[in-house]
Amino acid sequence: MTLKTRRKREEEIYGTLVRNSADGIYIVSRGRFEYINPAFERLVGYSVGEICNPGFDLLGLVHPDDRKLVGEGMEARDGTFEFRIVSRDGGTKYVEANTSALSGNGGRVMGILRETTARRRTEEELRLTLGKLRKAMGATIQAMSLTVETRDPYTAGHQRRVSDLARAIATEMKLNKEEIDAIRMAGSIHDLGKISIPAEILSKPGKINEFEFRLIQNHPQIGYEILRTIEFPWPIAEIVLQHHERIDGSGYPKGLRGENILITARILAVADVVEAMVSHRPYRPALTLGEAIHEISKNRGTLYDTDAVDACKLLFVEGRFAFKT
Repeated sequence: MTLKTRRKREEEIYGTLVRNSADGIYIVSRGRFEYINPAFERLVGYSVGEICNPGFDLLGLVHPDDRKLVGEGMEARDGTFEFRIVSRDGGTKYVEANTSALSGNGGRVMGILRETTARRRTEEELRLTLGKLRKAMGATIQAMSLTVETRDPYTAGHQRRVSDLARAIATEMKLNKEEIDAIRMAGSIHDLGKISIPAEILSKPGKINEFEFRLIQNHPQIGYEILRTIEFPWPIAEIVLQHHERIDGSGYPKGLRGENILITARILAVADVVEAMVSHRPYRPALTLGEAIHEISKNRGTLYDTDAVDACKLLFVEGRFAFKT
């Protein structure tokens, strides 16, 4: 087979592929269409004779809000970008263009146009569904939180305030959105396990005995057992389980140390201690914020996470956080 024959055959094969492609294929030169395939005609609703006419407005196919994007994409000549087209019947479609500069003179650019409207619609439906699920999940967690607080009036609002402070600390530490959402949700129900503790122990004005203390110490484990079967998008059960663990291993219920404790749980521990100290309890009056800050500073790096303590102190010192009543 001669070189000329082989090239002719290749051109026939490429031509067949282009003509039968499900994606729109086009060539643009000097701001006008030089070639389009049948799939491009079907996509936009205009015939090849109309589109390849020198007077046809190329950007007229593009949604007005996306014309700047497409113009920049054309100038770049090589790349992939998504935009909206307006078809002949006035309908709007999302498309993804993959463009490449062709060799030779004239600044010719070839593009492959794939419709992405269905994918976009699916993504939007998923986003709305996830939003509804998150809203329902938030309502469920709120109901759990209220269940605990109705049994212990002295800690009413405690979980919400701890959640607010923990979220502020996590934001200050520049945790990602998923981690911040996780700590907000976990903070709202971190004492869920106290539902198993008799109300008279929770509100006891005097010193509790060893047996009562052991019951209280078991509340992270109880909370974990309640939450572990729920399919949260975050490790809520594990955060609740670990919120009384301490850096040096002196915490409970597992005696975990340092990096073995989730960063979200380490942050929650700091917020929990600060809020508990500045709130009134039946066995002691509320302490000052200064005393609470002194407590976490004194045990920075031994009981409490260093970065979490520093972030917490900074929020209060700079007046960027205050507990809501």
